[in-house]
Amino acid sequence: MGVVHRWALLLVALLLATPLARGTLTLQSAAGGITIGGAHPNFTGTLGNVNGLGVGTPSAGVSVITTGVPGGVLYTTSYVLHVTGVAANMGVTAYVSSNFPHPAVLILYSCPINTNCTTFSSFSKLSTSAAAPTTIIPSPGVGNNSSSTATLGLFVSNTNGAGAFTGANSATITFVMKRVSNGNTNDTVALALNNETVQNAVQLLLATASGLSITAGSGTDYAMNFGNVNGLGLAPSAGLTVTSVSGGVVYATSYLLQPTFSSFTSTTGTLETYVSLDFTNNTVLQTETATAIGGPFTPISKSSATQTVLTSSVTSGTNFTSYLGLFVSNVNGAGTFTGADNANLTYTLTVP
Repeated sequence: MGVVHRWALLLVALLLATPLARGTLTLQSAAGGITIGGAHPNFTGTLGNVNGLGVGTPSAGVSVITTGVPGGVLYTTSYVLHVTGVAANMGVTAYVSSNFPHPAVLILYSCPINTNCTTFSSFSKLSTSAAAPTTIIPSPGVGNNSSSTATLGLFVSNTNGAGAFTGANSATITFVMKRVSNGNTNDTVALALNNETVQNAVQLLLATASGLSITAGSGTDYAMNFGNVNGLGLAPSAGLTVTSVSGGVVYATSYLLQPTFSSFTSTTGTLETYVSLDFTNNTVLQTETATAIGGPFTPISKSSATQTVLTSSVTSGTNFTSYLGLFVSNVNGAGTFTGADNANLTYTLTVP
């Protein structure tokens, strides 16, 4: 009997001394996210071409948040953290173990699991300290054979001037899986984000000031309607002023040009315009421009090679107010015209 009891006690002691499985953390592609490559413990991925305005089509699996992002935009993608081989709940933290060479232009952000990651406020900067990492899977953690979806964010600055940068940069994020109950580390893996390529970008929009309304059409087209006009300047439409000039009158309105650009070494750009499609009756109707609502007005160029310069010192994000004039001749006799007519102006933003 004594021998049997001693054997039973020895067996219990061996079972208590058996260590729990350490487990494995695997990073995987999420539905609608970028491709996660590599193999445990070294994984790879890229968000591809990015710019500080968020214009253009992002890479497959990447979305862009442009609203409420101070100083730039946030490119986002989802990914999966898969936990296997564990006998207790696990939490996961992460930190940037190798940062981008241009950390003011590119900054990594994170949105944890079980979170609506569609707004910038849902994200926080990924820590660059192993001692104070960012939580990805919080307590109470996840169990064995579980898959959790988190979201990675890449902030891209819209800076210009001395701090501007274009080209490819890379960074590495280290993920640490720990047992929730005691904080013991179970696994550590890395995600290398290679060739995040910053490109410069320009965008020019038109908008209503205090004059005629500007309406957006398809693509980059806008429309403005001067309504009924005549060579005497009688009964102008709301939003128009009339100035008498030699040979007729000028109906005038203010309007806004809204330039934005990013990642240029220059902090200023040039706005130009030309008549890309002239009025059919261009001896009676002519487009003109001025720096004030009362003029003086000058004809707008009809050549794309020698466009009319509106300003050569516009800055990104600052509206520029310009004044568009429609000259209407007061001629009588041969060459007179009544009826509708149209013209197109093309605007160009150039940043050196």
